[in-house]
Amino acid sequence: MPPETMLSQGVSVSKVITKEELCLFEQVAPACGIIIFGASGDLTHRKLLPSLFALAQENLLPKQFYILGLARSPMSDSDFQAKVLDSLGQAATAAARQDFVRHCGYLAGEYQDSKTYEGLRQRLGGLDGIYETSGRHLFYLSTPPSLYETIAAQLGQSGFADSRNPEAWIRIVIEKPFGSSLATAEQLNLSLHRVFREKQIYRIDHYLGKETVQNILMFRFANAIYEPVWNNHYIDQVQITAAESAGVEHRAGYYEQAGALRDMFQNHLFQLLSLIAMEPPASLAADAVRDEKSKVLASLSFPKGCDWQDGVVRGQYAAGAVDDEVVPGYRQEPGVKPISTIETYAALKLEIDNWRWHGVPFYLRSGKRMPARTTDIRVVFKHVPTSIFQPLLADQISPNILHFRIQPDEGIALRFEAKHPGPKLCMSSVTMHFDYEDAFGIRPPEAYARLFHDVMVGDQTLFSRQDWLSHSWRFLDPILECWAKEKEAGLAFYPAGSWGPAEADDLLQKDGRQWLTT
Repeated sequence: MPPETMLSQGVSVSKVITKEELCLFEQVAPACGIIIFGASGDLTHRKLLPSLFALAQENLLPKQFYILGLARSPMSDSDFQAKVLDSLGQAATAAARQDFVRHCGYLAGEYQDSKTYEGLRQRLGGLDGIYETSGRHLFYLSTPPSLYETIAAQLGQSGFADSRNPEAWIRIVIEKPFGSSLATAEQLNLSLHRVFREKQIYRIDHYLGKETVQNILMFRFANAIYEPVWNNHYIDQVQITAAESAGVEHRAGYYEQAGALRDMFQNHLFQLLSLIAMEPPASLAADAVRDEKSKVLASLSFPKGCDWQDGVVRGQYAAGAVDDEVVPGYRQEPGVKPISTIETYAALKLEIDNWRWHGVPFYLRSGKRMPARTTDIRVVFKHVPTSIFQPLLADQISPNILHFRIQPDEGIALRFEAKHPGPKLCMSSVTMHFDYEDAFGIRPPEAYARLFHDVMVGDQTLFSRQDWLSHSWRFLDPILECWAKEKEAGLAFYPAGSWGPAEADDLLQKDGRQWLTT
């Protein structure tokens, strides 16, 4: 029979087998105060406060805690509490929301003014006495990055960086972006280390709080069947995609300075790459895991000069349609320069120069105004070495694909080949799906909730370390520098609502491969 008659459309298989949970020891967070700088901003009310409330509902916040918001906007405690209540929506019961709000307060002040920090000292002194926190403080910097060094220096000068109380701890959480280049990242690290020790610094990447991202470690190292094939003998390629259907929206001011490479690759995509490619750590201790992740980035083949351009694509969305809605091009967005050369899309072909991964290409891409909002990882295994199903050739049999769905619809899927029912010898690709919500009956929690809890118990596993950041910037700096010099050269345009420029397809096609999309 001809090969085409043996191939039929893939079908979906879903089955979940549950058993008694094996829970690792989880520390209980001690009484503490949470101080949020930038408390009047969007991130605080859209993500941070709802995440803290979710922790409270799961009994993962200590019984004795307080939240003090600090920002420039004049506001009373009651005004702030009303905003907090609004940010919680209809979550849980009205009584639970009111109880949470009673733990919230507000302080107005300029971030660079020493008087603000004197007021903060007085306020914390009173709250620490009421809630018996023993001086345990979590400082969360939800502010523009330009204020990080100022706030850290002021906290140090005001005596907030350390305590003589042996039961006290002081931790500071820094939002991305952490610098805009290797030089600026190292300068920020230097400024922070003048005030805080590395063990006090939590560089947050909310992707690491997502359930599927955390599950990569458990999937790889709690199952014996995958490790033997997790190498260049069996894996043909790895694709990592982070697509957004939204445009630049209200972030034009930031995006004109950042672009896709700084905004998505240096943190989110490189974190996913590290987890997929890392060696087994000696333990789940924070530094044991972070040591192995850092080694991955240290093993990347670094670009020299501009001779790497055949492995890099940069694009910018033009006018098009997303979900049947006509949308403008990036250069027509409010706040964007009419001749802007900032990339809204980037694709990289990377190679990891070590024994496990030598010769396996890693294709990374991220872009705005794409057909769907999705983040996923696809591990593509090699074709069978030879086919016994003649006249079907080995390269005509679809390879196995392991698919990690990071967002939305978190889950894991495995594609393999099977005989289609019937008297004919027909082969189909079938997929076994594991879906978090179907398996466990609940939606995965907000990523920030897990990360807040880790800060309170002092677990840095899911936070970036200084050396990892330096490796990431060391790789990306030459690319960014060439783009800054060349401006429009190599900038490819793609219509909004597409999967990116044709040049990104060429990046894989010249290797005999293609992008895999949902």
